[in-house]
Amino acid sequence: MTDAGAGTPSDTAPPDTASLDTASLDASSRGRSSLGSELRRFAGDLAMRAGTAVVEARRSGTGTVDTKSTPTDMVTEHDRVAEALIVGALRMERPDDGIIGEEGTADEGTSGVQWFIDPIDGTTNFMYGLPGYAVSIGASDTHGRLAGAVYVPATGELFSAARGEGATVNGISITCSTTTDLTQALVATGFNYHREVRLRQAARLPYMIGEIRDIRRLGAAAVDLCYAAAGRVDGYFEEGLGAWDLAAGVLIATEAGCVTGDFAGDAVRPAEVLVANPALFESLRALINAATHR
Repeated sequence: MTDAGAGTPSDTAPPDTASLDTASLDASSRGRSSLGSELRRFAGDLAMRAGTAVVEARRSGTGTVDTKSTPTDMVTEHDRVAEALIVGALRMERPDDGIIGEEGTADEGTSGVQWFIDPIDGTTNFMYGLPGYAVSIGASDTHGRLAGAVYVPATGELFSAARGEGATVNGISITCSTTTDLTQALVATGFNYHREVRLRQAARLPYMIGEIRDIRRLGAAAVDLCYAAAGRVDGYFEEGLGAWDLAAGVLIATEAGCVTGDFAGDAVRPAEVLVANPALFESLRALINAATHR
């Protein structure tokens, strides 16, 4: 795998998040007055604020833990508190925008801008004290994904993008990998919360593992998408996600040069997500389909 952009694992020592100035993090948007640039900076600020609050809250434990769609689909009180923090700030600064949050917020809005919030993407990681969780905030307009930010508290990394303005991590431009050989591709994936779907998804892997470099299961879709954007994995696929999982990460990946789609090669959608560098997208798509329909 080739890390084509800045922000490779050796370059990601956590910064002092208290001193990060999100208005200056995204060099590509400095001096611009586009709505995408403004929402990108706003999303980054909110994601960092919520992520910092989540880290502090976790020091006292996970708090109340409930389940949602299945016994393995967890939600903690910190998920709900983080969503409330983000929603409150959005309503104050942009009262006419729509808001959809994983933990139940559903405001239609009238401005034509819609926000999608995942207050803790990777709640299971968060519960177990593992580092692979993030805060994801994305905004769309009538033309599609407009701006987004994903903050990973464990590494102090803020990934962000605005439509047509590129993708960055902590203000440094990122691009997807340049790997061309599928056998050398490092591929990330995830599994559904429903037992029968998980078993079907896992059954693909024995047929795929001999055709690629390796598989990674990191536990947070937004992080996987950002890692594809930064060239830390060559591709990523998953099924059964929510719109909030994709709103920021797909834009970041696209702005970093990734190709996105579903397993049929049509537009990416929560039911089926495939993201890869341009050289690998079709071959990885073919492999997934072959493993699915073997």
